[in-house]
Amino acid sequence: MGSEVIILPVIFGVIFGVFYLFISSRHKERLALIEKGTDASIFYSNDRKTSPVWKVLVLNLSMILVGIGLGIFIAGILHYTLGVNDEIAYPGTIFTLAGIGLFAGFKMSQKLD
Repeated sequence: MGSEVIILPVIFGVIFGVFYLFISSRHKERLALIEKGTDASIFYSNDRKTSPVWKVLVLNLSMILVGIGLGIFIAGILHYTLGVNDEIAYPGTIFTLAGIGLFAGFKMSQKLD
């Protein structure tokens, strides 16, 4: 019973810590630039063309869902035709093909640029 009480504050603490470190380090970098007297326009320049975030998210989400679907399908084939234990077939193929789907989505999102 005690572990459930501890897990939730730890998760929120980690999320808060990550955001705090991100914002404080960004603030320190900008203060250092101001002290040097350099222009802070490097934070706002968009010379490089990048694809929109929503396209990358949709592409990666679709690829991982395709990977999970194929994993379930192939695990069913392995279990019912080849007699592989279902406790091994399902998690193994789902995680493997989901990882392959994420990798394929990463490679495809590189080509979007």
